[in-house]
Amino acid sequence: MFYPQAMTEVEMVVPAKDLLTITDALAGQGVFHQADGRYLGSKAEAGSWQETAMTYSTLERQILVAMQALGVVPDPPPQTEHASLIDIEMVRLLLNQIEEDVQTANEKLVGRKKRLEQLRSYLRQLEPIADLDLDIRALTKPEHIFSRLGVIPIANLERLQTSLARIPFVLLTLRQDTQKPVVWLAGAKQDADILDRAARSAYLDPLKIPPIHHGTPADVIASIHIAIERQQQRLVEQEAVISSLRELHAQQLQLLLWRVRVSRMLAGAISRFDKLRYTYLIVGWVPSDKLARFTQLIRKTSKETLIDTTPIKRETAKQDVPIALQGSGMLGAFQGLVTNYAQPRYEEIDPTLLMALTFPILFGAMFGDVGHGLVLALLGWLLASRKVQALHNLASLGSVISICGISATVFGFLYGSIFGNEHILPALWFNPMENIMQILIAAVGAGVVLLSLGLLLNMFNAWLARDWGRLVFDKNGLAGLVLYWSLLGLAVGLFTDMLTVPPVVLIIPTAIASLSVMLSEMLKHLIEGHRPLVEDGIGTYAIQAFFELFETLIGFLSNSLSYVRVGAFAVAHGGLSAVIFILAEMASPSRGIGYWTVLALGNLFIVGFEGLVVGIQTMRLEYYEFFCKFFTGGGKPYQPLTLHPSAKGPNEA
Repeated sequence: MFYPQAMTEVEMVVPAKDLLTITDALAGQGVFHQADGRYLGSKAEAGSWQETAMTYSTLERQILVAMQALGVVPDPPPQTEHASLIDIEMVRLLLNQIEEDVQTANEKLVGRKKRLEQLRSYLRQLEPIADLDLDIRALTKPEHIFSRLGVIPIANLERLQTSLARIPFVLLTLRQDTQKPVVWLAGAKQDADILDRAARSAYLDPLKIPPIHHGTPADVIASIHIAIERQQQRLVEQEAVISSLRELHAQQLQLLLWRVRVSRMLAGAISRFDKLRYTYLIVGWVPSDKLARFTQLIRKTSKETLIDTTPIKRETAKQDVPIALQGSGMLGAFQGLVTNYAQPRYEEIDPTLLMALTFPILFGAMFGDVGHGLVLALLGWLLASRKVQALHNLASLGSVISICGISATVFGFLYGSIFGNEHILPALWFNPMENIMQILIAAVGAGVVLLSLGLLLNMFNAWLARDWGRLVFDKNGLAGLVLYWSLLGLAVGLFTDMLTVPPVVLIIPTAIASLSVMLSEMLKHLIEGHRPLVEDGIGTYAIQAFFELFETLIGFLSNSLSYVRVGAFAVAHGGLSAVIFILAEMASPSRGIGYWTVLALGNLFIVGFEGLVVGIQTMRLEYYEFFCKFFTGGGKPYQPLTLHPSAKGPNEA
């Protein structure tokens, strides 16, 4: 359990002459989180820099388009700590020349590819009639008759003949085909309109014959083959031209992309500075442990720059303080699960460590099996190693899956289960299938501990924020904790004989805590000096207070019972494994290959499907039962200026 990194607010007054060098120094360190400080400065000045940033953004897109056209993949940015604004006109001149060369070469390449495809299309259409011993032009362009050579759906042949029954025509099938035969339709010139409409209605698709070719189909096909070879050679030559352009311009485009991208970032940063008369005001935050080196470098860069620093106290922090989380390695993987729910605020506890401890325990308790756990751990390692290209997007979850797999393995030893078999290993604790009530009670007990911890953490957050009303009277504060434990004590006394104190001892704190929760809003107003204590009238407030208490009681009950699913899934895991063994016996009573095949497929199903379901249920318990007691979120992530904005797009200027 730890807090977001301590931050210090920094305000700098920078002479106009040192503007670019200071901005470069801020970005070069990569620790300064900039705030928008345009509330005092000249809007015209800010607008000018915004336009400059947009111009760089447009140039960046043009460079990326040119690189894509040449097949150049952007390299990682060079490791440098200094940058400057590149001259826009110079970039435009260079880029225009490169674009002209690339566009001309690409147009020729596209044209030759299109011509090659056209020739291949002619070839595909002529191949069905390659053995026809007749001049192709006599069929396609006769002088005195209507002629149509093409393919037709075989189901439409009879319909075409029927529609032309009243006029003289010739319909020859030149090549038989079960779907679309090649036919030749001919008739008198004066009946051309009727013949054309009938052909269209029957979906007779004319063959497209090259206009410059003549002779038999075999002759035309031979000449097309020669033309295709010639066109392929031209295509190879044009691709060589593109390759030479790539070699010529690749390095230049990489450098331009880096310089323009950095210039866009610098101009965007400057557009958010305050412009005073002769100076600029820069406002932002720096992690406190990096402040000394930061101020030293700024003073070294510009001796005339004035720096004012204010450490941010957690109890008085504003909502806009950026949050620099400290998780790394395996802890960083669980941090992703936390931020998926909400970004922690500066003044509250970062629950990443709690998530890293409780998530694997809950998962393992629901999915306890030595074999299945080891398979999950191996799968997680494989994902985290990034050895499988297709699974790169899941690499961030690899560490989480590995740790959950190890936890499931540990609980597998506690339950005595390996690949669903509960008769090989002795249970170090107990077998959930044979002790259903015991596992359900243990699950609820774990839930009570976690819910109580959540209430204590909420009280601690309230103490840090000096929010005494929330600390004492809130339903998730001291009043809620007392009410929860008093009700637990009364429930234990009602259903068991384990209560060692008289019930009246618990009834009194229950009543006081209930009253505090009901009147929490009024009591908070009283402590904070807020008047009036009740804003909407006594009657309305009384109804609201009653339902507030009712909601709190229902919430405590449902939250506690939600943890029953931990035990229920542990039992379900054993039951599902037993079903797999039954199916395997049915498939092969003699335990042949069918038995082991069903067993292997069944275990893979359990690891994949049930593992996913258990993961979702674990996340639900963390988010909606545990986190909601103390974690409000809503913080702003720490995003320092940097000279390596490779992850940012040109639209983020």
